[in-house]
Amino acid sequence: MIRRRTLLAGLGAGLALGRSSGAYAQGAPVTIRMGSLKLIHSIAPSFYERFTPAGVRVEVVPFESPTECKNAVVTKSVDFGTFGIAAATLGAAAGEPLVVIASTCNRGMAVIAKKDSDIHAIRDLRGKRVAIWPGSTQEVFVLERMRMEGLSVKDITPVRVSFSEMHIALARGDVDAYVGAEPGPGVSLASGVGQLVEYPYGTEMGALNMVFGAHRDTLSERPDLVRTMLEIHRKATDFAAGDRDAMVAMAVAKLGQKREALELSAPNVELTWRLGPDEVRQAGAYAQHMLALKQIKRLPAPGFIDTRFVDAMGRA
Repeated sequence: MIRRRTLLAGLGAGLALGRSSGAYAQGAPVTIRMGSLKLIHSIAPSFYERFTPAGVRVEVVPFESPTECKNAVVTKSVDFGTFGIAAATLGAAAGEPLVVIASTCNRGMAVIAKKDSDIHAIRDLRGKRVAIWPGSTQEVFVLERMRMEGLSVKDITPVRVSFSEMHIALARGDVDAYVGAEPGPGVSLASGVGQLVEYPYGTEMGALNMVFGAHRDTLSERPDLVRTMLEIHRKATDFAAGDRDAMVAMAVAKLGQKREALELSAPNVELTWRLGPDEVRQAGAYAQHMLALKQIKRLPAPGFIDTRFVDAMGRA
């Protein structure tokens, strides 16, 4: 499932990165189209501009749903994209030429119930109306947590609601709880509309959430571009992860949410570019759960996760 390079090859890739960046500075400007979601845990691309080398321009293209962003990568409408591991696994299992080459964010999800309701734990969801986005990473996580508590999807009334509408649906009383993505949970908590049920990270899938993907052709035909893009992603991610005030300020500007809500969301967001053995193992467990739930008919083929580039960056 995973291809790793020798140390010598890794060092060679690091040298190639330096050469490719210099080449861009001397030649015609290069524009990279980067797909990104309108979520705080997809905020790193908003910092790309300050880490882009001369001769390179990154155009960040916003998407509402993970599936839309993943499809844009598959159709080459964008060069790279960040989306949930669910969308990535669904595409790869269907034979789409998609490869996960880095991480974007761990955590970033929560189960939220109406304030002062009798829902205090996952087992309390029995008989309740629960907003879940079908095919999302959050869906697999909450179904596994429910299974661990002796529940199944038949014990609740699942309601199809997009992440951006979940807080509103809860406030209106359309649902009793939701399984959401930040900053939605932060908004519900800060406004007093919702109460935290749990952060659903207590499964073998850990806190795996959003990944960084590319078309298979891009890896084989434009490896220098991949290395350059991932170096930008690494620097931007490390900067935002290390400066919470900057991350929150950028999210306020880009997402239009109130600072107090994003202050509550930020601790539940772990920005990262690393894609190591733990993440690969968690992705494998995630795919197995999707297979058991019949969300996919087969596991993704070997090569779906390729850590060559992040391995080289880590060594360099």
